[in-house]
Amino acid sequence: VQLVESGGGLVQAGGSLRLSCAASGSTFSITAMGWYRQAPGKQRELVAAITSGGGSTNYLDSVKGRFTISRDDAKNTMYLQMNSLKPEDTAVYYCHAAAGPMYDFWGQGTQVTVSS
Repeated sequence: VQLVESGGGLVQAGGSLRLSCAASGSTFSITAMGWYRQAPGKQRELVAAITSGGGSTNYLDSVKGRFTISRDDAKNTMYLQMNSLKPEDTAVYYCHAAAGPMYDFWGQGTQVTVSS
């Protein structure tokens, strides 16, 4: 499975961005997908996750009500709609896919910078 993120960039506080993650390869094997982020000097953290078919989602407390994760399995693409962005949301955002309990796949990351 190959994952390619897009949609990052520079935005002012209060603005919005939509990240996309396009999956290719053995996409039939993907179960859960998610978005992680890593800010300089900090550990990578799970921002949002979604199960196959979009039946279940969960979010980092600090983004609840502002971010929305979704996936279009017909297009093999996952999205993260980010609204009301804050400077503390600045990080490299990574797409992640799990294929069962033993296989993890990562994208190359996309930079999101929120200016105050």
